[in-house]
Amino acid sequence: MPSLKSLRVRINSVKSTQKITSAMKMVAASKLRRAQSQAEAARPYAERMERMLASLGASVMGSPTAPRMLVGTGKDQVKLLVVVTADRGLAGAFNTNVGRLARNLARRLESEGKTVKILTVGRKGRDYLRREMAANLLDESISYAGRKSINFADAQDIADRVTTMLNAGAFDVCTVVYNRFASVISQVPTEMQLIPAALPDETAVEVPPGTPIATYEYEPAEEELLARLLPQNLAIQIYRALLESAAGEHGARMSSMDNATRNAGDMIKRLSQTYNRARQANITKELIEIISGAEAV
Repeated sequence: MPSLKSLRVRINSVKSTQKITSAMKMVAASKLRRAQSQAEAARPYAERMERMLASLGASVMGSPTAPRMLVGTGKDQVKLLVVVTADRGLAGAFNTNVGRLARNLARRLESEGKTVKILTVGRKGRDYLRREMAANLLDESISYAGRKSINFADAQDIADRVTTMLNAGAFDVCTVVYNRFASVISQVPTEMQLIPAALPDETAVEVPPGTPIATYEYEPAEEELLARLLPQNLAIQIYRALLESAAGEHGARMSSMDNATRNAGDMIKRLSQTYNRARQANITKELIEIISGAEAV
């Protein structure tokens, strides 16, 4: 059985850890509310943008002058994965789930004979993928460590990098992999195609019989509008992924730290019971020795 001193040291150590995890839980909870509101506010705008592109893109999909962001390069050989994770850990399986999804997706594409390139946003994703897929990682990695918040300019920078690579012919299809915020305890690893633009199927929307269908006229032409909207849509979808990932990170960290705080409390309770039993055993032993010595005299 451990000595009383070692038990006291361990109990104090666990109590200090419990204070840290409890403080981290409170910090994550305070940041979660703002991050969640930002992520939820970005969803309607991003969805409306997709609908607008669906209306515009349907009329120019087969045109030879259609923008490359809409129709792609015409090939499907080189895949670019933009993997969005956090810069810090202590968030449970938040970063691991995204890394595992990206790794499995890359392996599946390679098994089909595709070339895979990976651009990581966040240090944890890069550290995870470097172990098994270092050859696929691009040299330039993006990190926001030390930043209090992420704004649209950050997403615009990533979109500009992707656009530059597209114009240089560095890839054919671009997909972003991130954690979609579902709830505080649920973050869903998601993959979303960015280039060519994955336009929603408008035919899947049920329209009641007899409903008049509107006909739109565009000024300027559809190609010119798409040339302006597609780069903006790329930045918006990346910004949406960053916000969803940030909200999911705070939610995952809050849940993880809450579990850690509870586990620390249970450990302190078990150690305290062991300490009390050991202390009682020592007292009983000392009493027996005193009584035995007195009787011997």
